[in-house]
Amino acid sequence: MLLAIDAGNTNIVFAVLTEDGTSRGQWRISTDARRTSDEYAVWLIQLMALGGLSPRDVSASILASVVPGATEHLVRLCTEHFGSAPFEVRADDPRLGIEVLLTNPKEAGADRVVNAISARARYRTPLVVVDIGTATNFDVVDRDGNFRGGIIAPGPQPSVDALQRIAAKLPRIEIERPASVIGNGTIPAMQSGVFWGYVGLIEGLTARIEAELGEPITVIGTGGLTRLFQEATGVIQHIDPDITIRGLSLIHQALGAEGTA
Repeated sequence: MLLAIDAGNTNIVFAVLTEDGTSRGQWRISTDARRTSDEYAVWLIQLMALGGLSPRDVSASILASVVPGATEHLVRLCTEHFGSAPFEVRADDPRLGIEVLLTNPKEAGADRVVNAISARARYRTPLVVVDIGTATNFDVVDRDGNFRGGIIAPGPQPSVDALQRIAAKLPRIEIERPASVIGNGTIPAMQSGVFWGYVGLIEGLTARIEAELGEPITVIGTGGLTRLFQEATGVIQHIDPDITIRGLSLIHQALGAEGTA
């Protein structure tokens, strides 16, 4: 089986998958670049055991990381506790089978390219993956299946944190849909700004992407807050929380033996 690891800025997701991509278990932990490979192993192996799995069941591993400080520890986790070094996804790797049409392909985050590969295998192109997390990414795949690039904006929670930090009288708020657009107090006004502001961001940017491509696009949402925003807009056509893990599985299947080293 395959150990797939998606290391993002907020959380790291681990999944054990069969050769056909069926999930046998999935777990997440908050991202901490100081966490060691042994600490990951104690936590992960215990959780796997609850599902009847052991490190011996894992024959290969694959890693997409946008957190350089955590990458070394995750590589050591795979090497020392699961028996082999992981295949590390890099955006400029021609073996991935996708054209990255950035001026400098190395700049693309591994997760963005994995999402593009995963999305084009399931949905009609051209398409946009809207990934709402620490950053809000709009990842564009054109009609021919190429990764065209996209847009990176601050995520909702960092925006709230920054506003509360720099404005002394503004309280900390939860991100939720307010009762009305016009807030009748500080907290509902802030919630409206965040919630309806991000709905406007999603609607406005996807419309501009569609206009620039010159044809209708498929919009896929992923990330922890996506469903909350989807309820307020018809722009997001599909919710796909497992898009990155599935993409890692597809890459492993396509690479075959190459994906084990």
